[in-house]
Amino acid sequence: MAKEKLDLKGLNEQELQEKISAEQLRLKKMTFSHAITPIENPMSIRSVRRDIARMQTELRRKQLGF
Repeated sequence: MAKEKLDLKGLNEQELQEKISAEQLRLKKMTFSHAITPIENPMSIRSVRRDIARMQTELRRKQLGF
């Protein structure tokens, strides 16, 4: 059950910023719904958090010019 890898290198800074915002909103909704009623797979919260971190890292790499 391997998760597909995100292709972040092909995105520009604006697209990355939009994706980060969308994922942060998704994470917030997931955590709120999990607090009210436990979700089926709580490990998905960790997965989304890590995806956001990967996107932020790639955005920072592009900002620095690497």
